Amino acid sequence: MTITIYVDADACPVRDDIIIIAIRHNIPVLMVCNGGIRPHPHPLISLKIVPAGPDEADKWIADTIAANDVLITSDIPLAAKAVEKDAITIRPDGTCLTGDNIGNTLASRDLMSDIRAADPFHQSRSKPFSKADKGRFNQMLDQTLTRLCQ
Repeated sequence: MTITIYVDADACPVRDDIIIIAIRHNIPVLMVCNGGIRPHPHPLISLKIVPAGPDEADKWIADTIAANDVLITSDIPLAAKAVEKDAITIRPDGTCLTGDNIGNTLASRDLMSDIRAADPFHQSRSKPFSKADKGRFNQMLDQTLTRLCQ
């Protein structure tokens, strides 16, 4: 089975961790962005630069990703499209999005968007990315790739 790791790379806080874990498992990584990220010298790591514009990287990933590929993203609508294609989707905080939880995650995102639209002074209280988030992510990606490579 051929597996590729797709990374919604523009604002991904775990790019370096993905590279280390992917090389250890000998799995290719495709960093998708609008530019501004340097190519990595390792042959397993590729860079796909998409045209500038809103959601261009997301559109390209959604059109290209396939079943059993792995997607790393914080973008919930993109994650939903990947889950529809039976791709494995992991957020940078280590949360795995699946068919069982993507509906609730999308609904929560939409609710918060509606609240912000109705009250422009509403203060969102998103927590900062932490070392614990990074640790959970590394463990989830490593376990996922171990399982897929067996």
